[in-house]
Amino acid sequence: MSEYEIKQTTVRLRERGQITVPQAVRDKWAAEAIEPDVLNLVEIGDVVFLTPKKLLLPELSKQFSALMDEEGVSLADLLEGLAEERQAIYQERYGGTS
Repeated sequence: MSEYEIKQTTVRLRERGQITVPQAVRDKWAAEAIEPDVLNLVEIGDVVFLTPKKLLLPELSKQFSALMDEEGVSLADLLEGLAEERQAIYQERYGGTS
């Protein structure tokens, strides 16, 4: 299990709903996120989490490639399997061939 350092910073919620994210946090986000100026705000009860929005596709692509390597599946195998699966679903739904 990873251990995370918990830091607390006080920020002011301005009249028009604006807050200023501390410079140290913005610098960290700029190094880690592709679009550090686009944020996700998540509410869980009375707790609010603010995180940089990260693009998921590059990370998912890496994980998918690693899984394919682990299982010894080539891209050609995957595409062939997808075509077979699509055909099976089509036959199940429509009773014919696509």
